[in-house]
Formats: sequence, structure tokens, C-alpha cells
Amino acid sequence: MDNDIKNTDMVSENDENKEVVSRNFIEMIIDKDIEEGHCKKVVTRFPPEPNGYLHIGHAKSILLNYGLAKEYGGEFNLRFDDTNPTKEKTEFVNSIIEDVKWLGADFEDRLYFASNYFDQMFEAAVKLIKKGKAFVCDLNADEIRQYRGTLKEAGKNSPYRDRSVEENLDLFMRMRDGEFEDGTKVLRAKIDMASPNMNMRDPVIYRIARMNHHNTGDKWCIYPMYDFAHPIEDAIEGVTHSICTLEFEDHRPLYNWVVEELEYENPPKQIEFAKMYLTNVITGKRYIKKLVEDNIVDGWDDPRLVSISALRRRGFTPESIKKFMELCGVSKSDSSVDYAMLEYCIREDLKLKADRVMAVLDPIKLVIDNYDEDKVEYFDVPNNQDIEDSPTRKVPFTKELYIEREDFMIEPPKKYFRLFPGNEVRLMQAYFVTCTSYETDENGNVTVVHCTYDPETRSGSGFTGRKVKGTIHWVSAKEALKVQVRLYENLVDEEKGVYNEDGTMNLNPDSIKVLDECYVEPYLKDAEKMSKFQFVRNGFFCVDYKDTTEDKLVFNRIVSLKSSYKPGK
Repeated sequence: MDNDIKNTDMVSENDENKEVVSRNFIEMIIDKDIEEGHCKKVVTRFPPEPNGYLHIGHAKSILLNYGLAKEYGGEFNLRFDDTNPTKEKTEFVNSIIEDVKWLGADFEDRLYFASNYFDQMFEAAVKLIKKGKAFVCDLNADEIRQYRGTLKEAGKNSPYRDRSVEENLDLFMRMRDGEFEDGTKVLRAKIDMASPNMNMRDPVIYRIARMNHHNTGDKWCIYPMYDFAHPIEDAIEGVTHSICTLEFEDHRPLYNWVVEELEYENPPKQIEFAKMYLTNVITGKRYIKKLVEDNIVDGWDDPRLVSISALRRRGFTPESIKKFMELCGVSKSDSSVDYAMLEYCIREDLKLKADRVMAVLDPIKLVIDNYDEDKVEYFDVPNNQDIEDSPTRKVPFTKELYIEREDFMIEPPKKYFRLFPGNEVRLMQAYFVTCTSYETDENGNVTVVHCTYDPETRSGSGFTGRKVKGTIHWVSAKEALKVQVRLYENLVDEEKGVYNEDGTMNLNPDSIKVLDECYVEPYLKDAEKMSKFQFVRNGFFCVDYKDTTEDKLVFNRIVSLKSSYKPGK
């Protein structure tokens, strides 16, 4: 499945390595359908409702459906289930298209809208009426609920259930023509009010709703319900395997009833898999909408969220998300996944992709007293030391540098190997320096550290005269770029959980820290938006596409360097 959602193991047999591929249960079903001749060409689809932005859970469905289509040499459709105009917007349509493309799911010319099938859905409803399988009902929503019964008690037939075919056809046409007010009539399937499955108790399949639709405008004042429209859409498009999450398992009998009663040749087969739940993250659309409306986050793509657009803005890559989905696998049982696993995947993806540069996020000045005031020296530094024959860059070195505040202490604890009075350290890729003195402000805060350097210890010179235990990074105070850095933590207070019993959210007040006095190598001067770097000892960072300007570089921390997740655990 193009390694999108697949588990593999390696075994040794007769001294030769052979790859053993474990098939997930969906692949086994498809294999059997092909073997028995029920499926000649696999067609899958991702069918979002355009009522919000996609999140990390949707990525699993996208990659699963696309991966299956690619594995079997079939086709993958992106289809918008836009049957509810009250919540749908073109903004959401555009964002979903961008997200699916970014993940690498290629739908080429196979972009569809449920609303393009409204005429066919209307004709399908007429067909059910003519077969005596659907009727117009005058009960209101509360009355329908009362008649529906409970899990322990059967429902009651609507008093309008036995209307004649002619009367039902007449009423349904008048519903379409706008003769009745919203909520006064619905079209219901005639199935079984005593069914143990509540979804089969004469479900509503059409309702009156005078709403402007993002795609069809004011053409329709009646709209099909999702459970009726979805199987029709799949059948029209020739979808062979309608893969959805477990919440739709109880809806499968209705799905099958629709395609059987409408007599579709080679009807699609619905298969359910478990959703993916990430610990301590907010995915509910209504919760994210509230965060956006209350200006707690910077839109649906705020890097603290796990919408796909937010992950992209923060600096996650499609490859890291694919790797994450591989590790999660496909199953029939719901389970939660630690967010640390996702962070592990982006670290693994970027460690050989991202250039490693020096950046000082909490600076204090380091002055090398015995270095020439006007001298600028350049060091050739590999962009990524883990890559053989890595390209190099020129890093300027001057008398005045910036170092991290935490890399100097006046009275250090034991086993502190960085700078303190009298101690010698290596400046990364440069020279050994020894701290001689320091300056403080009126509050006792260190403002300047003074050092001397040993010119014989230049990096790459082969110097072996002595060793030092500490190495710290730095940037030239004269040549460095001043940038803004945003450090992100979990939006949720992890100790309290995501939600309270009353539905409110437990938010972390320190989920973002904005640093305006940060300095990076001049190498980053022309860094493009969305480009990614490893700031030595600080983590992986991405150039923010939204707030970066020609005059101001803004970096989002993707993830720190330390991981609490271990593969296989």
C-alpha cells in the first residue's frame, strides 16, 4: 500500500532475508472480493463534509483510502458530502483540497461533490416511493423521536405511513416545489419500526430546508439526509469499498438497504475501521471553532492545534504523518495514541533533511577580549554532520558573539561543564575560550561575559594539546539576524485532561511563548517560508508562512530534540 498504512517484518530463511508483509483486515476483505470476482477494479474515496478543517484523524482515512487504491492499481476519489448547507462553506472546501494534496493523495480529475448528484438522489427517492418503500410524513421532529421508541421498546408506525403511492408522489413533488414550510414534512424510508437497529426504524431521507447551498445556490429547498445520500454517491461513482470509521457500523444495514432497494449493479461494500485518538489534543470542530471565535488561537491553522493545516504550518511533513499512521496501524478496536509518537516521527523525518544551524534564543553577549576588533573570520561548517559529504556554509566569527544565557553561570553546580569564571569551553566549530570576567546590571543579571581565545585551537586544525568537556553554540553579534521565535507547548493542561464535565476545556495558559530577541546565523537570511531547520541544541524549527515578512523572520518550534517515545513501546 505504498507503505502508507502497512506493517512489515523481516525474517531470515535459508540465509536470505525475506520480507513478510502482514495484511490488515481491510486488505484481506479486498483480496477475497477480487479472488471471488466481486471486484475488478478497486475504487475508494475520502468523503469529508465541508463544515470545518480536517484534523490528524482525517489524515488516517485519507492515507488509508488512497494507499489501498494505489496498492491495488485502482482509483481514489475526493468527494465532498455537501448535503447540509447550514454548516458548509467554500472556505472549508478549499482548505480540504489543499490538505489532501499536501498529504500526497492524488485525486487528479476525480474531485466530486454530492450536490452534483442531487437530481439523481431526487429520482432515487421517487423510485422508492413508487416501490412503496418511502412515504411523506407530517410528524414534527419531536413527534418522530417519540414514535421511534427506545433500545428496549419498539417504535410505532407513523399515522401517515400508509399513504398511497400517488399521494406520496404528489406531496414529495410539492415539497420540492417549495409549497410547504421548513419542518412541516419529511420523506421517510419505510423499513421496520420494530427493528432492533434504531437506524432502520423508518429513517428520514429528505427534509425541507430553505438554505442557500455553496454549490447549487437556491435550486433546491429539499435536501437528502447523509445516510440516504452517501450510499447513492458511492454507487454512482463506482466505489467498490466504502471505508469508514466504527461509528458508522450500526448504519451499515441502512447503507445496504438503500443500494439494494435502488437496485444498483455491483453495489459498494461498507467496511469500518477504528478511529485514531491522540491523547490530550482538541479535535472537535465545535471546540476548535470556539477557540477561533474567542481569539484564543490564531485561526484554524494555529500551530498548537492538530488540524492538518495547523500541523503543516507548524512544520510537520507529509512523510512524518505517513510514518505515524504506519506505526498506528489499522484495526477494529478503538485506542489512544500518545502525541509523543507523532513528535518522534517528525524528528526521524527531519534529522537527515534539515540543515543544522546555530541560533541563540535567550542571548547574552560574549566578548573575546584578545580578538581583533575589526576582524571577521569565516568557518566552513557542514549543513548536516550526519550526512556524508554534506554541503557546507560560511559562518562568520567576530570579537563579539551571542551565547545562550543558560550556558554561563557565576556559581555553577557540580558537573556543569559550560562557561563559568576560569573555565574553558569550545565554541562549536570555532575556538577554545576561557571565561575571565563578567558584567551585570543593577539587578545582578549577567549582561556580558568576557573571555580570551586560544588561536591554536581553531576547529579543523588538528589541535590535540588539551581537551575540554563543554561545547556551546554561538552566533556573531555583528553578523547575526534578529528573528522572532515561537515556542509551543500543548494547548491542553495535560494533568487535568482535555474537557471538564460541563464541556469546557482545560487550556494551558503557557501554550505559547514568543521570543523577540533571538539571533540566528546570516545563512538564514533568505530562508523561504515553510523551510525547516534544526537549531543546534534547541530543536527543529519552521519558517512561519503566515507572519513572516521581508523584514521579519518568524520561526515556529516544530518539536524539541528530546523524545519520551521509544519505537516498539
